[in-house]
Amino acid sequence: MPLYEYQCHKCGKRFERIQKVSAAPVTECPYCTGEVHRLLGVPALQFKGSGWYVTDYGKGKGRDDARHEGSGDTAKDSPTPAAAGDGSTPEE
Repeated sequence: MPLYEYQCHKCGKRFERIQKVSAAPVTECPYCTGEVHRLLGVPALQFKGSGWYVTDYGKGKGRDDARHEGSGDTAKDSPTPAAAGDGSTPEE
């Protein structure tokens, strides 16, 4: 069940409630009985199972990780027009 955060218009206090998604939102402050509104929050994500960590990459697949270490991007080795040394920009 998600955790919702509310703030009171009257006293300004914030509080949290664990509610079902289908439940009606809280309308009354538990401290002063004033009107409240639900705040927007960042949802918490929890990744479970294998494959979410660097240490899980390639497990049981029979891969040789040393084989893949040298296969980096070759474009980073080629000079860009600004890094060519003449200081000019490329013409369009």
